Amino acid sequence: MEKARATHSWEFLDRNRAAVDWIDVVWVLFVLGLAFLPPIHEIHKQLILFGLALFQLIEGSLIARYPRAGRYIAVLVKIALATILLDHTGDISGINSTYWPIYFVPIVTTAIYFGPLATLGWTALAAACYCSYLIPALQVYELTEDAETTLAIRILFFFLAAMLVNRFVVENRKQVKRYQELSATLEETNKQLRRVEAEARRTERLAALGQMSAGLAHEIRNPLGVIKGSAEMLAQKLSGAEPLAAELAGYISSEVDRLNALVARFLDFARPLQLEIHPHHLPELLDRAVESVEHQFPRDGVSVMRDYAAALPDVLVDEQLCERVFINLIQNAFQAMAAATPEGERLLTISTISQNSNGRGGVAVDFQDSGPGVPPELREQIFNPFFTSKKDGVGLGLAIVAKILDQHGGSIRLENSPRGAHFRVFLPSEPERA
Repeated sequence: MEKARATHSWEFLDRNRAAVDWIDVVWVLFVLGLAFLPPIHEIHKQLILFGLALFQLIEGSLIARYPRAGRYIAVLVKIALATILLDHTGDISGINSTYWPIYFVPIVTTAIYFGPLATLGWTALAAACYCSYLIPALQVYELTEDAETTLAIRILFFFLAAMLVNRFVVENRKQVKRYQELSATLEETNKQLRRVEAEARRTERLAALGQMSAGLAHEIRNPLGVIKGSAEMLAQKLSGAEPLAAELAGYISSEVDRLNALVARFLDFARPLQLEIHPHHLPELLDRAVESVEHQFPRDGVSVMRDYAAALPDVLVDEQLCERVFINLIQNAFQAMAAATPEGERLLTISTISQNSNGRGGVAVDFQDSGPGVPPELREQIFNPFFTSKKDGVGLGLAIVAKILDQHGGSIRLENSPRGAHFRVFLPSEPERA
């Protein structure tokens, strides 16, 4: 349907955008001029001209309502009115009427609405209607050589005008189409540019926060080691004499372990990645990641549907880091669905397709879950470090995923989805071009 509407807009030169436009006014003024030329008192002539002007005013609405049939109706009506006008303005036969150029009206209309071949056909019909007046004329007059030449010249001018106007219209359609294609290309380029700028800003934030996190983590880790060692010694000495104090010392030790794990995540985020890039078959990495998460959440009732495209190229990735990316995304989907969807409605769909991105071939992986999705106001923040919607979350999971993919020359995007969250990961299968 969209394609059909677009085609109509090319063919009709946007006549359906307005019921009356400036070209209609020109035609009406032209018809009014004919009305004040002899024979002025011929009532049939005036009625025909009035009908021609009226039809010109409603033609735009007719085309807008009936794009295909309206074209045929417009041309047929104008040919009929032109033929009748000649019948009422000729002396003995319409062939002698000085109003014979009125046929240029339907001929120009044909050239605007149709292609070259159809224009020739409709012009031939108009010429045939004009020549039909030869039949009564030959009963009174003899067709001389000069009359034949005049008639031939008039008909040739019919075809010349039709093809010249049609040529202009066709070129205009092509030019408009080129402008629209260029506009669409520029719009897509602008979208890609905005996406690259957003990724560049995110990378800058990641670099700055990574440096800060590294320094902070090192400063925290040292006193944590002292606190943990002191708590363990205190717990050993008080285990028999002061059970409560020993228990509290144990709490200190366990909380220190939790903080150490948090510091380790900060260091993972801040530490430069050492990639070991090798070709890998992506479905195998995805299957291992799914199996790993299913072992972590055996009772969550999540169904995983795999839709892997055939003949996928091997991707150039670090096996462990790539698997970590997939585990993080699958784990997030499991947790989101377990927290917000009832049993029987938890479905994670993982699909792969070959794709090109920024001139590099690769594989796109889609993770589509049936959870609550990401609220629109949070879509631009979920990849920021330390942003999380989980009560016990740190907010580094997706930031680390984005960092790993950036280092691989890949990308991650949150796609629009009517339900649930839809992440698309791209991993290249070709080395970056110099």
